[in-house]
Amino acid sequence: MALVIRAVALLTAMTLMLELIHAAVYKVGGSAGWTASGNIDYKQWSATKTFQVGDVILFEYNAQFHNVMRVTHAMYKACNTSAPIATYTTGNDSITIKTRGHHFFFCGVPGHCQAGQKVDINVLRSDERAQTPASSSMPSPPVPSAKVAGPASSNALSLKALRSPFGSFGLAMAVLATFFYINLA
Repeated sequence: MALVIRAVALLTAMTLMLELIHAAVYKVGGSAGWTASGNIDYKQWSATKTFQVGDVILFEYNAQFHNVMRVTHAMYKACNTSAPIATYTTGNDSITIKTRGHHFFFCGVPGHCQAGQKVDINVLRSDERAQTPASSSMPSPPVPSAKVAGPASSNALSLKALRSPFGSFGLAMAVLATFFYINLA
C-alpha cells in the first residue's frame, strides 16, 4: 500500500514538473520592453512566437508612464479603455496564459494604444501549430524569468527547448527510474 501511495505521489510530482518544463517566459517587445516610443511593432513581435498554455508573458515598463490592460477583441480594435478585463500597473507584470485563443493587451494611457502599444497573444491549438507556415524571420528566444548575478548572456537556455517529446519523456523516465531504484534497492 505504501508503494502505491508513493507511486501516485511521484506521478503527481512528475506531471507538475512536466507542466513547468513546457512553460516559457516572453518579455513583450523583447529588449525594448513595453513602451510607446521606439516604433516597436508588437504585432510582428508576437507573430514570431509560438505561445502555449502555461507560458508567462512579462510586461516590463516605466509605471509612471505606462500600464497594461487586458481587454476584449472589440476593445482592442477600438483602443477602448472603459471596461478592461484586468489592469496591471507594477511596471513588471507577469501574466500566465491559462487558455488557448487570443489574449489582447494594450497600454491604457491616452494615445498609447493608438500609437501601437498593443499586443495580441495568440495561443494556438496543437493542430493549428502544425498548419501555420514558418515565419521568414528568426524568432527571438524567450526571456528567462530568474535574474542571476553575473555576466549577461544572450544564449540562456529556455525551458521551451525541453518541449520536445523526447526531452519530457527522458526526464520522466529518469525520475521514474530513480523512484524504482530507491524503492527496490
